[in-house]
Amino acid sequence: MDKKVTVVGAGNVGGTVAQRLVEKDLCDVVLFDIIEGIPQGKALDLTEAVPIEKHDAHLMGTNEYEASKGSDIVIITSGIPRKPGMSRDDLLATNRGIIKRVTAEVTRFSPDAVLIIVSNPLDAMCHAAYETSGFPRSRVIGMAGVLDSARFCALIAMELKVSVENVHASVLGGHGDTMVPLPRYSTVAGIPITELLPKDRIEAIVDRTRNGGAEIVRLLKTGSAYYAPASAAVEMAESILKDKKKILSCAAYLEGEYGIHGLFIGVPVKLGAGGMEEIIQISLTDKEKEALKNSAAAVQELVKAMKKMD
Repeated sequence: MDKKVTVVGAGNVGGTVAQRLVEKDLCDVVLFDIIEGIPQGKALDLTEAVPIEKHDAHLMGTNEYEASKGSDIVIITSGIPRKPGMSRDDLLATNRGIIKRVTAEVTRFSPDAVLIIVSNPLDAMCHAAYETSGFPRSRVIGMAGVLDSARFCALIAMELKVSVENVHASVLGGHGDTMVPLPRYSTVAGIPITELLPKDRIEAIVDRTRNGGAEIVRLLKTGSAYYAPASAAVEMAESILKDKKKILSCAAYLEGEYGIHGLFIGVPVKLGAGGMEEIIQISLTDKEKEALKNSAAAVQELVKAMKKMD
């Protein structure tokens, strides 16, 4: 195929990203991991499913960064997963080191790629990749709001017992407990959910959305979410590969938008062939502005903590 995506990290998220990319027939995929045999085995397994799934994408599993050469997109999923009782902050030091090493290697072989960061704590890992890569902000984006909005959508559809295809939800802010779901910008067939649900039910759904990742960690006990995160990353990749210019909530580096400077924060962006082509600014109430400010402050604390590690 004429498009190539490298997925770094062949764990549950990375393996599922690779599967969904090829089964959507979006691109050829290089699945990279430092553990010998894992990416090769998963790539072979997915390749042997091709006669059944019937697509023309090719997969390669490798332990060599050079195989990623010329990638249009690099999706970075590597890092240790969050475990029960572990906050995203606990992941900071270990995953920062991993992201910096990975970014240095993949950008050496694919200097024109768009980087999609999936590793946690996500907003902070975007900073690590951005600073290491030296790429313009348009080509370093984080998979945050797509996943958070999907969780919000799913919970709204479950509550109202309607098709999820009719539901559109909006979430801003950092990818964590301080995220800012926006009920008045979330609709069912164009109708704001504030017109369809009582305040207490909306608050319950918002709270469950904020803690969606932690809820899955508690249930799984030995891992974290990967189906929905993989789908979110692939939706972003598809918009870029096909130049669809979809407006999706992603972690983007803000330079004054929403009154925030020098931070990766989840906001609506237009994704096209160049990566992030535009940041969409929406009007917020004073309460929403305050919530976004608090979320940005939480991200800033992580960034400050990382700077102290240098």
